[in-house]
Amino acid sequence: MTANHTPHSPSEPVIALEAVGRRPSKKADRMASLLTAGDPLADAVIAELDLYGPKARQALDAGLRKGLAGLDERPPEAVAALLKQVETPPSWVDPLLLHRGDTVSLSVPPLWFGLCVITGALAHTYASPATARLLIRTDRPTPTFSRRLADTGVWARRIIRPGGLLRGGPGYVATVEARLRHARMRATSLTDWDMGVPGLPIGQLDTARTWLGFTLTACQALAAVGIDITAEEESHLYRYWSYVAHLLGLDERLYKDVADHAGARRLQDLLNTMTAAPDATSRAATAAMIDAQARATAHAPGAVLSEKQLEDLIHCVLRRSLGNTAADRLGIPDVPAASDLMPLISTLNRQARYWQTFSPASAQAARRQAAEEPGPASQPIAAVLPLGVALQRRAGVRRPGTPAA
Repeated sequence: MTANHTPHSPSEPVIALEAVGRRPSKKADRMASLLTAGDPLADAVIAELDLYGPKARQALDAGLRKGLAGLDERPPEAVAALLKQVETPPSWVDPLLLHRGDTVSLSVPPLWFGLCVITGALAHTYASPATARLLIRTDRPTPTFSRRLADTGVWARRIIRPGGLLRGGPGYVATVEARLRHARMRATSLTDWDMGVPGLPIGQLDTARTWLGFTLTACQALAAVGIDITAEEESHLYRYWSYVAHLLGLDERLYKDVADHAGARRLQDLLNTMTAAPDATSRAATAAMIDAQARATAHAPGAVLSEKQLEDLIHCVLRRSLGNTAADRLGIPDVPAASDLMPLISTLNRQARYWQTFSPASAQAARRQAAEEPGPASQPIAAVLPLGVALQRRAGVRRPGTPAA
């Protein structure tokens, strides 16, 4: 039985809201049906793949890369319906936007893209117990999360690249494939899903949470390390990721009015009233993800920080981006030593971004801001210690042969 065929009485969504201890607002009450909503098009494709086997899979793969019109034979009905939907861009989509890619995310250095965007998005996703429960079904979580972390990074990079979301592009294909994996997880999990947990596994609300993770939460994490974006960049980001939402099969009611961080925060508040608070499974998933990210980054070429230093840094970034209350619920510790370094890190990143986006107009605006708000951002970069050295000194670590200060 696929997710969209699961029977529910009309009162179940409201009962589910009460089960998470939340009193539904009028808007939440109107959208309560999304608690038990899957993705009918993708769910039907999963049923069809099971019914027709390799033939349907081959038609789907070819259709994603060549388009529905490029197929020699008419594919199965559900496959054709899904291809038609993803190939029909909404009227608001700007083709030039897709050709350019997500220029905001592309401007973020790889280190901070991983530590802020990816970890922030995943931590926000795991805050939903329904999602975390599916993703941590293993006695050895770390290898699973290492692979998931890598897969998420590859997916995100394919999405943001110029032309990545054009029909047949790597981000386009990867996003529809991710959508179908979610549908597969729904179909598989419903056989033993604990219906005492409010909501549907990897349903509309969890998809919206993931989408917010790569927009609002990611930007909050970047801002925590001094990588701020302009209002124009913010608008660009949400227009681009609205098309990602379309490809993911997200209900338009959830994202059509989200054009900036203010709109995203309103959606976030709505989701919080309709989602259970993080539980032990959410905390275990978050801890495993942070551990995997710290290990992967520490062993990357050119790494200057240890796993422990990176773990502390990630904890600090997540606390600043998610907020102390949400971070406490996810079991993310407060690390004063790393927090004390955030002004230094922010200074380095603001200076780097200043030169990266330099123009006469931006220089004039920066001079006006510096005159009005003098502070760390006006310090010369030569006066700032390298990040790795600063962290080591703060932690009382020194390399062999290095004299004590």
